[in-house]
Amino acid sequence: MTAQHTARLLVGKPVAEAMNAQTRDRVAAFVARNRSGPTLAVVSVGANAEATRYVETLRRGAAAVDIGFARHDLPAGTSAEGLVAHLHTLNDDAQITGIIVTMPLPGHIPAVVVEETLSARKDVDGITLTSAGRLTLGLPGFAPATPLGGLAILKHYGIALVGQRVVVVGRSAVVGRPFAQLLLQENATVTIAHSHTRDLAAITREADILAVAVGRPGFITPEMVRSGATVIDFGTNYTDAGLRGDVHPDAITVAGAITPVPGGTGPVTNAVLMRQVIEAAESRMRTG
Repeated sequence: MTAQHTARLLVGKPVAEAMNAQTRDRVAAFVARNRSGPTLAVVSVGANAEATRYVETLRRGAAAVDIGFARHDLPAGTSAEGLVAHLHTLNDDAQITGIIVTMPLPGHIPAVVVEETLSARKDVDGITLTSAGRLTLGLPGFAPATPLGGLAILKHYGIALVGQRVVVVGRSAVVGRPFAQLLLQENATVTIAHSHTRDLAAITREADILAVAVGRPGFITPEMVRSGATVIDFGTNYTDAGLRGDVHPDAITVAGAITPVPGGTGPVTNAVLMRQVIEAAESRMRTG
């Protein structure tokens, strides 16, 4: 009897650990030169369970690399104008190096308020219009941490990118689109698919590398994965059975390599954020 094929697991922990070790060294060197270290400010408007989990993850991540952490919890009734005023205060605060605003915001505050107000120099999760534009043009700047983490995993495990056929399922401004841009810069051939793509399975089965960020647990079934393909699962779906990805677990029997959920892209996303905080601090010291 032939043993069932099992894909190579692209575990995020060793990638994050290597990145965090470099970040700690950079933070220590920065403190030695400047007698104070970088600080990440995290702003939340209102309380929800997902945002609370995320803020705690960021707090632990900052502590692991000796980055300061400032939590700013605003009432759910905060107006758009009130959030703008708070962000301007943080933009002007020399003690704050990076700023993250947890999403989603309450319904009365459009996300564009943050994208247009946050200083690009402190935008360590790459959400501002300036950051997005620089990424699109292939210029230096901060890209969203989640897709950067996916790219770091591919590079860490030696997955070839040049000339590879990549299908990205999902077109959000914080994962799908920026991941496609990052892979184009690596000379991959990229297709972006989405909810209106006809015969999606036929498209995904063409992929040497299949990346999925749709926010639907188990959306990509094994039949949609090309045999031997590399699968990057960005899904973080909290279900009654625990955290689940956007790719069905049985895809492990088809893929050549796959990120597990949990334990795949998540840890690396956090490490990328902290790396970008120290990069923001270093950049400010160089340019004033």
